[in-house]
Amino acid sequence: MSPFAGIQIITRCLEETQLLGRNIGTSISAGTVICLTGDLGSGKTSFVQGLATGLGVPDDYYITSPTYVLINEYSGRYPLFHIDLYRIEDPVDFEDIGLYEILHGKGVVAVEWADKLSKDFLSEYVTIHFEILNDKSRKITITVDGHDKCNLIEEIKKLYKEIVK
Repeated sequence: MSPFAGIQIITRCLEETQLLGRNIGTSISAGTVICLTGDLGSGKTSFVQGLATGLGVPDDYYITSPTYVLINEYSGRYPLFHIDLYRIEDPVDFEDIGLYEILHGKGVVAVEWADKLSKDFLSEYVTIHFEILNDKSRKITITVDGHDKCNLIEEIKKLYKEIVK
């Protein structure tokens, strides 16, 4: 399935990347899958930190990349599953970590290194690609696949003035 809509945003610091995540977190619903792609250090985990704030995850939870544990779960308005596929080599491993059940559950799922994931079994998802422009700035491209997620792009466009000052 090809993306229905998209937007590009330039963030100029870590806090703006987190703010984008927070604003998206306040706008999404249960069952949203967010596929995060981009190089190491491009802002994926920083975005998820903001996403957690927007979902109401308590401040005493420190959001880190689950590179070695593969999945972190946080309680918020909806459960947030933060998944890191960096170390996964074989798609068979997805079954071992319960990925299929999580992706089709009632929580919000943020998948780092989602380019390792076959999207054939996802009917609706949001893809957020992070590109490093310089030490602090990132170009963030957001696309949606699925009719129910198209309104998210419109929400982001409305919030754009708040996202990048």
